[in-house]
Amino acid sequence: MQQNEQIIRTEYSELMQKSYIDYAMSVIIARALPDVRDGLKPVQRRTLYDMHELGIRYDKPYRKCARIVGDTMGKYHPHGDSSIYEALVVMAQEFKKGLPLIDGHGNFGSIEGDGAAAMRYTEARLEKITQEAYLADLDKDVVDFVPNFDETEKEPSVLPVKVPNLLINGAEGIAVGMATSIPPHNFSEVLEGVKAYMKNPNITTKEMMKYIKGPDFPTGGIVVNESDLLNIYETGAGKVKIRGKVEVEQVKGGRQRLVITEIPYTMVGANIGKFLIDVGNLVETKKTSDIVDISNQSSKEGIRIVLELKKGADVENLCNMLYKKTRLEDTFGVNMLAVADGRPETMGLVPIIGHHVQFQYQIATRKYQTLLTKELDKKEVQEGLIQACDVIDLIIEILRGAKNIKDAKDCLMNGNTEKIRFRYKGSEADAKELCFTERQASAILEMRLYKLIGLEIEALKKEYQATLSNIAKYEEILGSRAAMAKVIVKELTKFQKDYGRPRRTQIENAKEAVYEEKKIEEMPVVLLMDRFGYAKTIDVAAYERNREAADGENKYIIHCMNTDKLCIFTDKGQLHIVKLLDLPYGKFRDKGTPLDNVSNYDSNEENIVYINCLGNLLGRHLLFVNSQGMLKVVDGEEFDVSKRTTAATKLNQDEKLLTVQMLSETEGESIVLQTEKGMYLRFLAADIPKKKKGAIGVRGMKITPLDQLKAVFLLGQEEKTIVEKDRQIMLHRLRIASRDQKGVKK
Repeated sequence: MQQNEQIIRTEYSELMQKSYIDYAMSVIIARALPDVRDGLKPVQRRTLYDMHELGIRYDKPYRKCARIVGDTMGKYHPHGDSSIYEALVVMAQEFKKGLPLIDGHGNFGSIEGDGAAAMRYTEARLEKITQEAYLADLDKDVVDFVPNFDETEKEPSVLPVKVPNLLINGAEGIAVGMATSIPPHNFSEVLEGVKAYMKNPNITTKEMMKYIKGPDFPTGGIVVNESDLLNIYETGAGKVKIRGKVEVEQVKGGRQRLVITEIPYTMVGANIGKFLIDVGNLVETKKTSDIVDISNQSSKEGIRIVLELKKGADVENLCNMLYKKTRLEDTFGVNMLAVADGRPETMGLVPIIGHHVQFQYQIATRKYQTLLTKELDKKEVQEGLIQACDVIDLIIEILRGAKNIKDAKDCLMNGNTEKIRFRYKGSEADAKELCFTERQASAILEMRLYKLIGLEIEALKKEYQATLSNIAKYEEILGSRAAMAKVIVKELTKFQKDYGRPRRTQIENAKEAVYEEKKIEEMPVVLLMDRFGYAKTIDVAAYERNREAADGENKYIIHCMNTDKLCIFTDKGQLHIVKLLDLPYGKFRDKGTPLDNVSNYDSNEENIVYINCLGNLLGRHLLFVNSQGMLKVVDGEEFDVSKRTTAATKLNQDEKLLTVQMLSETEGESIVLQTEKGMYLRFLAADIPKKKKGAIGVRGMKITPLDQLKAVFLLGQEEKTIVEKDRQIMLHRLRIASRDQKGVKK
């Protein structure tokens, strides 16, 4: 080992903890959460800045998104092209952003969840508002620039956004251990709120809500819990309930139709398709019979989902059912988390606006300081040029008498005439009085002769007066917070006038949707299931009329109530539950539906060993026997479960459930076990212990390794005979033995 090497011993857990915290903070600050000042995540900020640098302005031609993404990734955001393109697409989608920042050209996806085309096909440019309110004044040193990831470029640490983008466009992001979810708001309302805050920094949340009523989603809809908004905006967290907008249209024949014209913001994307499926399921499961047809007639003009209703439908109850059973009423979880002063913080409405206003004063101060400096430099040059015009003959004489620019400049600045040859005797004394500044001397030396024209001199003097006026204006703005506020408010008012739009989302305190499910009339039915697994229920009277045909065509015939559940036990030891209401109820000759379609049962993977209704099992005992002769008795109540699929018994590897049978509970009831090799064992059912459904059970018969159980018979008082290899075997004549024996050969 070399002398200068050192081994530092560190506790592994401490190292992991520190590394993970560093990683978490990197994700939180540098990727996932927006900055409260500009309301942008780093990927959004870098994409907009790159488009600005590439000159893809609102009044210039569109450029390929692939070019924008590649340039952004190469210069500022080395985290993959997909994240950059996704951010670009979202900033161009009107149905996701309250104020789109990018003008997309091509297929940028749809409100129904269709994705955007590949970046090589789409084009984009900045929106006008983005150029004016998000990227203006970057050349005026209003924000700090920091090195990019490889220190070859500079990028702004924050964009000089002049409107509260965090509220206008909202934000969504998942970091490590925290997430942000901020709803979009109305542009004009937010700017009114900013003006109100600037007039009164001590404004309360309640007072602020006179201007900012609540969220304004680009998809419209109705916020129905207005009374909760005050607490949400006070704490920065809570739940906003949104409903879609439903209109009732009259149709010929006295029928009506429901037309959904606005959807909850949370339904944007694939959830529209899910809503249609959910409505279809309500009809299929007979939750409602009022809906005759459903169609999605949405287009570029807007959302239009049409539900055709049958005559005499209860519209109010149906609407309430849609609110309760589908995503037509949904919840938007609010968590107004953003990076403030370099750390993540959950903020209410007023603090967010407070941070924005403070940022506005900062960028305005830096802007006008930069402008003032430029005007002071211009004033210095203009004063020098005006003064030079008064002594232009002397300056020309100095220039003609100088050997080089350095000597001439030294004379103009310091009155040094040693190296200048003068034509006239009095000129040298006048030259010694000159004391131009370096900037003035340079401007004089660079001045062109046409500037000596009378009109040009007059124009120069006018420019000088304009410069003095600008200096006075900038000094006034910088010297008075009220004057600066006036400038900021004037700019906000212009934005409001140019880009404001009416509110889309209604806000109200609506009544809780109360849906009364129609009570199902309980009645006895007969379950019929054929050998192909098609099941249905029919009226008892219909069964009695067709008893002979029904018994001949169906594998299972079970009498039960229509509100009951069907219990399906399979050879894999599984119990599948099916509500009888999910099965079709109709005529005897109706086909029925496969059990695979209404349950988790898979006829290709498992076989039914027993099937019955739950109501028939309650209060009874079931005998379970597996292929290795293990058996147990289980109470029927064990199978009254809410899950659609559960384990009915426990099986070891390579074991199968051979049979499930219901005990008759008669005195002296016995069980006969038969093996493939012709061994028989008879013992009393009372010898079998009762177990839970999760138990394996006890051994019923000792079976040799090359043999296995073939059949199980329950014997009551009646005689039972089976035929085996052309021989009749009278099971009731077998001697009753004890459980767990080899049995006898027959």
